Amino acid sequence: MNPLPLQTSRRRFLRTTAGAAFATPFIMRDLIARPPSSQVAHASFGAGGMAWADLNEIASHKSVRVVAVADVDGTRTGEVRKKFPEARVYADYRQLLDKEKLDSVNVSTPDHMHAPQGMAAMQRGIHVYGQKPLTHDLYECRRLTEVAKQKKLVTQMGIQIHSATEYRLATRLVQDGVIGKVREVHTWSSKEWGDNGTMPDRRDPVPTGLDWNLWLGVCADRPFIGQGWYHPGNWRRRLDFGTGTFGDMGCHIFDPVFSALGLTAPISVKSLGAAPSNHSWATNAIIEYIYPATPFTIPGTVPVTWYDGRKRPPADVVSLLGKVALPDQGSIIIGTQGVMVVPHVGRPILLPAQKYDGFKFPDVGSANHWHEFIDAVSGKGTTSAGFDYSGPLTESVLLGSVATRFPNQLLEWNSAKLRFTNVAAANQHVRRAYRKGWETKGL
Repeated sequence: MNPLPLQTSRRRFLRTTAGAAFATPFIMRDLIARPPSSQVAHASFGAGGMAWADLNEIASHKSVRVVAVADVDGTRTGEVRKKFPEARVYADYRQLLDKEKLDSVNVSTPDHMHAPQGMAAMQRGIHVYGQKPLTHDLYECRRLTEVAKQKKLVTQMGIQIHSATEYRLATRLVQDGVIGKVREVHTWSSKEWGDNGTMPDRRDPVPTGLDWNLWLGVCADRPFIGQGWYHPGNWRRRLDFGTGTFGDMGCHIFDPVFSALGLTAPISVKSLGAAPSNHSWATNAIIEYIYPATPFTIPGTVPVTWYDGRKRPPADVVSLLGKVALPDQGSIIIGTQGVMVVPHVGRPILLPAQKYDGFKFPDVGSANHWHEFIDAVSGKGTTSAGFDYSGPLTESVLLGSVATRFPNQLLEWNSAKLRFTNVAAANQHVRRAYRKGWETKGL
């Protein structure tokens, strides 16, 4: 009998077991091989929330020495100061980079600062663990991918489930042909990182300890609005700072689909949901992607459709699950010989149950996503979600954010030229201008 999904909490993935590493040459900033036993001098951009989780996981590697942390909100640095008393604490990541000698950083800040912080580190030859989505905009994503390759840097995006058994197993099953060639995919998240309300018309006092100018970073100046409108809780909802539900969860939930099918860039994208307001992303998105065929799909093209909020795949697709409940978040991968449900996060389910009764699932193992990064920095193996993989994945996700601005319009995408070919207005959302004084070399 086909097993039900083993629901796995986020906490479990902050405890993922370490995997085997494979020795490859390591390139230092000065192109001299690093002795395998040397320590990795590490800094964190961000001190609270996901930054705290990333820093703890990275610091748990025996080779890591935490030398510095940067956070624009001094009230969020207490735990860092207590656990890493020798680490120097900065408000401005630029000052940190100027003063510290580093091997690696993790960029775990709001989306709008991922690219400038990651690029500033890479321009100095520093290896980067970057949270998802890799960047806020398409151009930024392409440039980080290119520079990482040019400088031969170790990189990893924070899609830690990529290294876990469940997502590795989903990829293996598809690529082993267990459900045949893939015909279509439906993927969704119940989260609602949007806001259909009115922007408050007020200016609130900046909280003690928060440097609002540094928090805004590359974005245009504006008054601070309290009660969680921006910081610390709801920046994901805002156009300039976050990337909506698809930015938050798309990089996670698209990941096993992107990996399993060996997807490249989509040739078109279309949004069937509401457009964002002038300040916030909308909710209840339906975004249709069309990808070129791969060795794991039927010939021609393959459609991949994203849903969020209260939207879900159509009834005829859900009916393929039979008695299996539709997960709160996940994917349905429809093949020529069967169907696979990939819960976020749980063991893949093969359907119809009668056909796969007694099926022996392969042992794919797991890895510690953060330690994999540090091992690679130390010259022991490679990362599985480096920017060469996670950059194109993020670009696919960010194309959805652009599409929502043009509801019911098919946007044709030329990845090589980083341009939409049939809706000129969409190209203004490929690259944004940075605020004066926040220009970043390489971007």
